[in-house]
Amino acid sequence: MQASSITLGLVAAIVAAHVVRLWLAARQVRSVVAHRDAVPAPFAATVSLAAHQRAADYTLARLRFSVVTDSVAVAVLLAWTLLGGLDALNALVRDAVQPRWGDMAYQLALVGAFSLISSLVELPLEWARVFRLEQRFGFNRMTPALFLADLAKGTLLSVLIGLPLLAAVLWFMRATGGTWWLWAWALWVAFVLLMQVVYPTWIAPWFNRFEPLPDAALAERVQALMARCGFRAQGLYMMDGSRRSSHANAYFGGLGRAKRVVLFDTLLARLGGREVEAVLAHELGHFHHKHVWWMTLRAFGAGLLAMALLGWLAGQPAFYAGLGVAPNLQAPNDALALLLFMLAAPPFAFFLSPMSAAWSRRAEFEADAYACAQTSGGDLAAALLKLHEDNGSTLTPDPIYARFYYSHPPAAERLAALAA
Repeated sequence: MQASSITLGLVAAIVAAHVVRLWLAARQVRSVVAHRDAVPAPFAATVSLAAHQRAADYTLARLRFSVVTDSVAVAVLLAWTLLGGLDALNALVRDAVQPRWGDMAYQLALVGAFSLISSLVELPLEWARVFRLEQRFGFNRMTPALFLADLAKGTLLSVLIGLPLLAAVLWFMRATGGTWWLWAWALWVAFVLLMQVVYPTWIAPWFNRFEPLPDAALAERVQALMARCGFRAQGLYMMDGSRRSSHANAYFGGLGRAKRVVLFDTLLARLGGREVEAVLAHELGHFHHKHVWWMTLRAFGAGLLAMALLGWLAGQPAFYAGLGVAPNLQAPNDALALLLFMLAAPPFAFFLSPMSAAWSRRAEFEADAYACAQTSGGDLAAALLKLHEDNGSTLTPDPIYARFYYSHPPAAERLAALAA
């Protein structure tokens, strides 16, 4: 393997991915602008022109913002790799930490310093998204104090959970020889499954308040639906999503006895009882068809392939040199390999997005069909229309853009399927 081939491959992937993103964004802009001044015929009786135009304007603003964030991401990736940013950071941290505290401390410090710098670069963009973009269209409910509190809590969790996990992976890379990637993958699988149990009960309440569903009649309706579907949950909760956003949502979380049904207060404020029941029936459809498990198994399979590839690349000097980093001679290169792989993989993985999106859209159609069998398709259609309006989703996406990105079918296709 030649370092120049690695460099050329990364540059080609970065350029190709960015060009495709820009092309898709331009198609989406043209489609939304072309249909902004008229509500599509299937929605003319149910969606006002003002709501349709607001969704179009929100979509266009998000697209413009995404072009900025994508361009920044490309610049940051090049700065870390081919322009020598990670190489300089590695030399600085290695010389300061490794002679005094050893190899493990150096590698943890390197990943920590990289994560801190990356977070500081991304922070202004996230602030602008929340307090400029979302605020402009009336979706943001978050205060600067809550934003900073979330940031502090997220950072603390990353340290408490991420550092031990990273230390374990680095230990496997040193202690288990050529099969380290298989041990690291097994650790990751165990961690993901553990978090499915731990997160709903112990971590989510750090960020949001969960309380039993206050509407007794609705709770009884939902319990009856779950009984019909053979679904058991640890509890039925309302979450204060309105503290951060006016966007509405609902989800089922956890595994085994930790499973719980969570409804955003914004959803309950917008939908009637029959519509909430239909939305939950859709979510139950995902469990009925085992979509969550299939998605998890696919993620585990992709993770196994990625770890195997990293296991091979980590032993290739050209992998480091081709990405702008001089490998260490007197210190381990394990953390460097992890960081370089994390930086270089996304431009290549971008082209797998359509396959993942296509599977997700098919699962949504199956869950809709299940919901129609358990409740009313008309109620589900009415709920989906309200959610599209409340979330500012355009009714006129570009077909190719939707096929590439959309994890849910466009509204017109989805409602046509429900009507059929």
